[in-house]
Amino acid sequence: MYADKVRDILTQHGRLSSPVDQLQDTSDLYNAGLTSLATVGLMLALEEQFNIEFPDNMLSRKTFASIEFIVDAVQKLVDK
Repeated sequence: MYADKVRDILTQHGRLSSPVDQLQDTSDLYNAGLTSLATVGLMLALEEQFNIEFPDNMLSRKTFASIEFIVDAVQKLVDK
């Protein structure tokens, strides 16, 4: 449900070296070119889009490592 929107946001804010539409949901986004700076922009865009706030315990490389992990995190925060 959230995967398409996450992909759109990743396309706009991820600054990836690989096109998002060529990535699997389980692809490692850091191997695809995601940097720590781009992760911050991605996080802020996700927070704005879904009206959520990532708590400190979710601010880790693992949370943003793949589209699958991002969608899972967003889903948990929206359902809170």
